[in-house]
Amino acid sequence: MQPLVDLTGKKGLVVGIANDSSIAYGCASAFRACGADLAVTYLNDRAQPHVRPLAESLGSGIVVPCDVREPGQLEAVFARIEREWGRLDFLLHSIAFAPREDLHARVVDCSRDGFLLAMDVSCHSFLRMAKLAEPLMADGGCLLTVTFYGSEKVVANYNLMGPVKAALESSVRYMAAELGPKGIRVHAVSPGPLKTRAASGIDRFDELLEQAAAQAPQGHLVTIEDVGATAAFLVSDAAKALTGSIAFVDGGYNIVA
Repeated sequence: MQPLVDLTGKKGLVVGIANDSSIAYGCASAFRACGADLAVTYLNDRAQPHVRPLAESLGSGIVVPCDVREPGQLEAVFARIEREWGRLDFLLHSIAFAPREDLHARVVDCSRDGFLLAMDVSCHSFLRMAKLAEPLMADGGCLLTVTFYGSEKVVANYNLMGPVKAALESSVRYMAAELGPKGIRVHAVSPGPLKTRAASGIDRFDELLEQAAAQAPQGHLVTIEDVGATAAFLVSDAAKALTGSIAFVDGGYNIVA
């Protein structure tokens, strides 16, 4: 397949691959197909056997653990990148978490600890990554994260993640304003519902998939490859005049009342 954009020579970090159905893997595959060199993280020892083969298939020379809840692990990732590459051109933050009991509860019933943990892993970790990436992006770069339409509208059973993703999207805009003078662009990609391991934690998610396919103007669900193509464009020089956007990749699902 002919690459849509050229990322040859660019160095990128991908955080959030769990398996070959992950949004992060779809994006990583697109980045690599367009010529980028990638660093890939895995969550823990249990995840490593699932992620490392995928990272190796992507030609990744840097494959390291990263649980943002563990002190020092995120900093170690960027220290490795600085030591081996000396720079970073883009990163993808594709992680989110909420305790099951809080995710399945009403928003008004979620626990304080559950809310704080969901916000820390799903939102604040992106801010931390941006701070660590900033000195490695002396010549500019691009920061990407992943969101969902439930940040803007009430989506049944999305619950706690709605407010969390709303905070993430607001962070994208403020980061874009703050880092823009340094040539660092910031975006969130907002895919339509996808059958991923992370999404399986949402109650009655199969119903959401059916609804999205039925209501989207294009009449079908999107794929991780669709998301990857958009992500590759956003981190490329072709999108150098764009920043602070929420890029919907959902077949038009977001425009339907």
